[in-house]
Amino acid sequence: MQEVHQIIVPVDFSKATAKLVDYASYMAEKLSATIHFVHVAEINQGHDMLLGSSVFGDIKEKIIAAAEERMTNLLEDNSECCKGCTGKVVSGDIVDAIIDHANNNKADLIIISTHGTKGLEKILLGSVAERVIRKAPCPTLIYNPYK
Repeated sequence: MQEVHQIIVPVDFSKATAKLVDYASYMAEKLSATIHFVHVAEINQGHDMLLGSSVFGDIKEKIIAAAEERMTNLLEDNSECCKGCTGKVVSGDIVDAIIDHANNNKADLIIISTHGTKGLEKILLGSVAERVIRKAPCPTLIYNPYK
């Protein structure tokens, strides 16, 4: 059985993020592993009309700057319980960026939160967690923060 040394934890900074961070930190401590948090800023969605505009560059910079500030705060707020954790903000398609991050960091495990979408919303939007599982280069654990 492969040992777990590198854990990728995608975060979206929603209300459920704190529970996910606590759970992932607990697992990392038990496994003597390092956590690499990743936030994907999906910038292109909804801004297609602005792609040629200088306004788009400003919007993109603001979105990434805000996400980087939140990532810094997440790391600082959890520095005691999550020693050695790192965080990165990337842009692009959420699922592809998570998979790329897992590959680049030689992930042994991905711990991802579910949002608990059901019915029509799940059919129309799909589940990021479900798509990550299908493409993941390593085992993936889905954490339900609503239970």
